[in-house]
Amino acid sequence: MRKYEEVVERLKIERGSCGVFFYACSSCCFRAREVVGKLQMACGRSGKKHYMLKQSEMRQPDRVTISLDDETAELFQKVKRESKSSQSELMRAALKFYEKYRALYGSVNADKVSTYIELLANGEHVVLDIDHWLLFLKFIESHPEKDQFWELNKAISAAHAEQFKHQYFPVESVLRRLEACNFFTVTPVSTNEYRLMLSAEVLKSFSKTLLQETLTGMGFTVEIKENLAKLRLKVLNEQRDKLQ
Repeated sequence: MRKYEEVVERLKIERGSCGVFFYACSSCCFRAREVVGKLQMACGRSGKKHYMLKQSEMRQPDRVTISLDDETAELFQKVKRESKSSQSELMRAALKFYEKYRALYGSVNADKVSTYIELLANGEHVVLDIDHWLLFLKFIESHPEKDQFWELNKAISAAHAEQFKHQYFPVESVLRRLEACNFFTVTPVSTNEYRLMLSAEVLKSFSKTLLQETLTGMGFTVEIKENLAKLRLKVLNEQRDKLQ
């Protein structure tokens, strides 16, 4: 009996595979190979009595055939190698993932989601209600020592510039990153000019200063003009000095 317990314990998985025997109860489900007939044993986790069920007593899994184009077939093989999963395991996992997150398909920008993950995963950024954010900016604008704030802010902009420069971010990537943070909405006007729509007037000075100092620190030459509810940014020199 001990060898059956060892086999059952070693091969814990979910119910549903074909060609094997199952050790099942309401609280657990085990797969065991090379076990024939019905066996009564005690589950190590629940202490309940269980029965080994023959393959003929279990529902056979559904089998389907799918067609993949060249691009999808290459992706399928790549993911299979990296995950070290069987084809069936990979398709089951993909289907479950799609069912769980299908509301995101077509409704969310994938690049923006990746940016959110990058910003929040390491704890270097926070999610802040926009009313709080605008309140802070309004307070700064009315504070008698606001010049000190802008001076201290230069060090932060310089740090951002250094980070983006080593990641070889082009200007539009920086703009899209800040757009994901809801500073503004980016609309390309030409290959080197962008219109940045602001959600509030108080954001204008902060956004303009942040962009000017960050992009200049990255080695870009830009021109930023203010309009009533937007900024117009023009890249005068997309070329940057090579990193030393």
